Amino acid sequence: MYAQMVKSEASQEDPEKLAAFQKRIDANEKIEPKDWMPEGYRKTLIRQIGQHAHSEIVGQLPEGNWITRAPTLERKAILLAKVQDEAGHGLYLYCAAETLGVSRDELTEMLLDGRMKYSSIFNYPTLTWADMGAVGWLVDGAAIMNQVPLQRTSYGPYARAMVRICKEESFHQRQGFDIMMKMANGTPAQKQMAQDALNRIWFPALMMFGPSDKDSVHSSQSMAWKIKMNTNDELRQKFVDQTAPQAEYLGLTVPDETLAWNDEKGGYDFAEPDWSEFHDVIQGNGPCNADRLEARNRAWNDNAWVREGMMAHAAKKRAQKVAAQ
Repeated sequence: MYAQMVKSEASQEDPEKLAAFQKRIDANEKIEPKDWMPEGYRKTLIRQIGQHAHSEIVGQLPEGNWITRAPTLERKAILLAKVQDEAGHGLYLYCAAETLGVSRDELTEMLLDGRMKYSSIFNYPTLTWADMGAVGWLVDGAAIMNQVPLQRTSYGPYARAMVRICKEESFHQRQGFDIMMKMANGTPAQKQMAQDALNRIWFPALMMFGPSDKDSVHSSQSMAWKIKMNTNDELRQKFVDQTAPQAEYLGLTVPDETLAWNDEKGGYDFAEPDWSEFHDVIQGNGPCNADRLEARNRAWNDNAWVREGMMAHAAKKRAQKVAAQ
């Protein structure tokens, strides 16, 4: 339905403007906020950047759950820094979305009433400290795979926001791998904890790249507009090719009996995730969907007085400035 809406909107716009716009895209020019753009392009960006921002904010919840239970003071400090980074990433992205004419309040309201989603991975629980390693290694690793190409995306504010985000996500991935290395080389119980975390998070991490290309309703137009730079399946393959040898190095086993190197294609063969589970989670039926949205609603409602106070202060300052003129 969304793809049909975008196509319908495009058909109602000036063909010459559309052709000129696509020519700029094809020439790898950056589109800036004041430039003309098709309404479908703007809406696609709002959807993608908004969901990306929401994912960064909601992604703090499963990790924040372990701040008070980190095994050492050093691990606590590192995890605090990581969660703080995720908050910053959300703010960068909300700012990029605001250049498209939507406020962060509107974006938040769309999240809370179900019109916008966030990454399905954050609807799974983090049961042990090893999950902090697996989340950093696999989830942030998948995020990097998705986000590095977005530094070349066609919309300038989004591309520029991704530069710093990718640098920080690289730190997060190394931090997670370091935890997994310590666990895998620890006691038998610690190694088993690391293996269990890998078993539970592997397939949800593969789902982060989105549905298979043949089932994706957004990919073709997003690729044509260079909002996306790679297909879902290309990125998923690249992630498996990078991550499978890392698991072997750790002495852990990827929970996929079909995983095998394929000389002909120069990459691994691997099992597809359970896409029925993916769609079920997206529809709100995952293990932690209700908890995550309850936490976001509670934060929104309990802190309304802060927003109202800041808005009143800003209005007062504007009035004083006008009076002084």
